[in-house]
Amino acid sequence: MESGMLWRDEVQALHDAEFRDVELSHMYVDNCAMQLVRDPRQFDVILTDNMFGDILSDCAAMAVGSLGMLPSASLGPLENGRRRALYEPVHGSAPDIAGQGIANPLAAILSLAMALRLSLGQPQDADLLEAAVEDALGAGARTRDIAAAGTQVVSCAEMGSAVLDALQRGGGGLR
Repeated sequence: MESGMLWRDEVQALHDAEFRDVELSHMYVDNCAMQLVRDPRQFDVILTDNMFGDILSDCAAMAVGSLGMLPSASLGPLENGRRRALYEPVHGSAPDIAGQGIANPLAAILSLAMALRLSLGQPQDADLLEAAVEDALGAGARTRDIAAAGTQVVSCAEMGSAVLDALQRGGGGLR
């Protein structure tokens, strides 16, 4: 597709001009989807247009178990030491399940951790929040999207409470 060639040329030019120290590789979207399933840890960042980003985020969600587990960030340039950004779960607002108490809040919580780390200059608080999510999961808290058959399911609010409880146990909470 011609737009794909333009995208590749622009990304390569930006890389060459400003980010030579960052490893860059180009990949077709079908291969990227396969690589996400095969070995998701090989990726730190995937930069793509909106359509391919939607496809790949759905694929990545299944590598971790659910769209409800994936935070996302749309990052602006660093200006005067600050970065404008939008942080949200990769799934967006999930209007089809709104008000039912069944959404998985972890992507929203992990989006906050990303904001703490990337925009608010609080990486230690991001670490605490991420550890609390891991602890809640380690204690067995599961919303229906990540629960195995026969596993007890918690509501959205109960998962949030499990993370808060883990955060309080893990060092007194965020500053």
